[in-house]
Amino acid sequence: MRLRIALWVAALALVIILAQSVALLLMFDEMEEEFIDNLLTTQVEHSIELWHTSPETAFPNTPSMTLYRLEPHSPPGSVPDNLARLPIGNHEMFEGDKEFHVAVREDGGARFILSYDVEEHEERLDAVTAVIVTGALIIGGVVLAMVYALSGRFTRRLEWLARRVRGEVPEVGSYAQAGMEQEVLAVAQALDALEARQAELLQREREFTANLSHELRTPLTAIRTDAEMLSAAGGLPEASYRRSRRIVDNTDRITRLAESLLMLARETRPQLQDDLRLSLEIQSLWESLGNQYAKPVQLALEVPEPALVRADPALLQLVLRNLLENALRHTESGTITCRLRGSVLEVADQGPGFAPDDLPRVFDRFYRRGPGAGHGLGLALVAHVCRACGWVPAAANGPDGGAVLSVDLGASLQGPSPAAAA
Repeated sequence: MRLRIALWVAALALVIILAQSVALLLMFDEMEEEFIDNLLTTQVEHSIELWHTSPETAFPNTPSMTLYRLEPHSPPGSVPDNLARLPIGNHEMFEGDKEFHVAVREDGGARFILSYDVEEHEERLDAVTAVIVTGALIIGGVVLAMVYALSGRFTRRLEWLARRVRGEVPEVGSYAQAGMEQEVLAVAQALDALEARQAELLQREREFTANLSHELRTPLTAIRTDAEMLSAAGGLPEASYRRSRRIVDNTDRITRLAESLLMLARETRPQLQDDLRLSLEIQSLWESLGNQYAKPVQLALEVPEPALVRADPALLQLVLRNLLENALRHTESGTITCRLRGSVLEVADQGPGFAPDDLPRVFDRFYRRGPGAGHGLGLALVAHVCRACGWVPAAANGPDGGAVLSVDLGASLQGPSPAAAA
């Protein structure tokens, strides 16, 4: 902003100076033309008077002027044709890049033609033009420097506010400071009001999520307690015992997932971090989903055994579950490939793939890939979790068909991984 103000003011000053300079040059050129005409008229009349008394002294003694006398009804002789044909009066002529002024007079039937080379005047005009233009540019540069320095005094507070908003200066007190100009103070007060409203909204959201977390834990704890008591009862059939233990495990998973998602609503990044073996997490989720979908689909796991991911367990499982479930939902038979390329985890299916127009909005809320694609929230939730964890999700179509969903785990990948494919 500071530089723009300086440039605009300097440009305006330069335009005004140049406009005034052009007006001065035009006036100077007009005065020069008038001076030349007067000089020619005076000289030719003086030469005519001298011709009557002493013809040899009638010729001008300056090399830039040439006098011709043409007798009536006689050939031009040494008089150039373009001069001999001129009527009585003052004229301007050009030969190449040279300019001549010509005065034609008649006396006693004879014509007197005075030609004047105005090169000296043109050089003087060029010199004046160069001086004026150079001066205008120098003045423009001085104005630019002065306005830039002065505008710095006026925009210093605005620049400070901008750095404060970007977090480049320590947040000490409010935006409004003593000594601010009235216009800047109005902006600072508006920022203070906005920050206060944001703080109030954030506090209300935190209170809401805390209350929601409590409300979720209460029924989940009751379900888990009943399931544990049921599994601990003697004489329970084996199938019922397995179901009760599954209820306990799923209740724990729901509790952890709810806590992680509620934490995401309150914080910018997850706080719980564990070193998780990626291949084991994928294999465990695959076994659970395989029993649920019961399709003739195999998992090709191309993830090194030592590969570790430092992440929130519930959030990593949420991402992996949605990627695998999306692939299973769109693969009727065949193989789902889960591979690690560098820090990028890819899940490739053998389904119909994505329509080219749909690729940019795969991770949008309510995007659905076909009629049986759920509610369109799974991949949107994946994108939200990835942003919170510092991961980068992506979607593409495989070279041999099918969809490829990937997540760049970045620095979260702790263990060894294969080199990225070229």
